[in-house]
Amino acid sequence: MPITFPGAVADAAHAHVREVLDPPILHHSVRVWLLADHIGRREGVDGIEREALAVACLFHDSGTAAVYDGPQRFEVEGADAARAFLTAYDWPEPLVRSVWEAIALHTSPGIAERMGTLPRLVREGVLADFGHTDLIPPGDEEALASALAAFPRQDIEAALSGAVVAQALRNPEKAPPSSWPGGLLAAHRAEQDRGGANPAF
Repeated sequence: MPITFPGAVADAAHAHVREVLDPPILHHSVRVWLLADHIGRREGVDGIEREALAVACLFHDSGTAAVYDGPQRFEVEGADAARAFLTAYDWPEPLVRSVWEAIALHTSPGIAERMGTLPRLVREGVLADFGHTDLIPPGDEEALASALAAFPRQDIEAALSGAVVAQALRNPEKAPPSSWPGGLLAAHRAEQDRGGANPAF
């Protein structure tokens, strides 16, 4: 299903992540955009802020891509990747910083929600895609459901946790004990002979 993004930079971001992300993680990233945008538009998010939200959603798991598998946590690698991408478009630094924060903090409950509109909306979009449907405001339910259905889940929980754990097994410094990647790594090590989904997801 063709999807429209709010601006040329967001279109370019989509084209870029489509080249580097595994399909389940790409589909998840688009669903997060659809959900975050659904929430944001009801709060009046528009213009370049809406385009920035699209970029943040599309890049939020880009740190799992092989091309961005650096020494830092995947959230920070993704945030740095988005910053580097946006520097080519001469965006205002405060907006670039907000995109960076939205990506870097999207696995940080209780922090992302208090760091401004973009970090909160990306966090809420992620949560909504993983079952927190209470965050989705009413209105246009059929259109939203149809758009989401065009991007199948493809066992995203296993795909995303597997990508994060694989990076952490190669470099444990990417998964500090108190972080979400650290929790996934610890659970993988404890449960690795049992199979199934990562219990820390």
